[in-house]
Amino acid sequence: MLDALQASMRVAGSALEAQSIRMRVVSENIANAQSTGAAPGEDPYVRKTVTFGSELDRAARAEMVAVKRIGVDAAPFRIVSDPGNPAADAKGNVKLPNVDPLIEVADLRESNRAYEANLQTIKEARDLFAMTIDLLKS
Repeated sequence: MLDALQASMRVAGSALEAQSIRMRVVSENIANAQSTGAAPGEDPYVRKTVTFGSELDRAARAEMVAVKRIGVDAAPFRIVSDPGNPAADAKGNVKLPNVDPLIEVADLRESNRAYEANLQTIKEARDLFAMTIDLLKS
């Protein structure tokens, strides 16, 4: 069985991994915000979403953060008129991804802050370990 400090570090570590995956997915969404289909009428890039869940770590006796699923957003594609685009259909309309860059940037910022908070938790636990060892030495 792990003590509370070790368990908190493992929980924060699992959250770091989950937020890292979330940042990768959001970055991919931002990178593909203007991607169109390869041919006229084809669907463009579909926004990806991350679903978190918890998993019991029996050794730590704690709930760890885990990515349960990377799914796709069911929101409709944006349609714009751009007859000169190679992906335009017969009417000159182009399907653009269902990615809103403003939402993605906000999601990236939230994920970054959660990552930093979990990193700070690990740093604090490490400092508490060091202080405990120092107390035991004296």
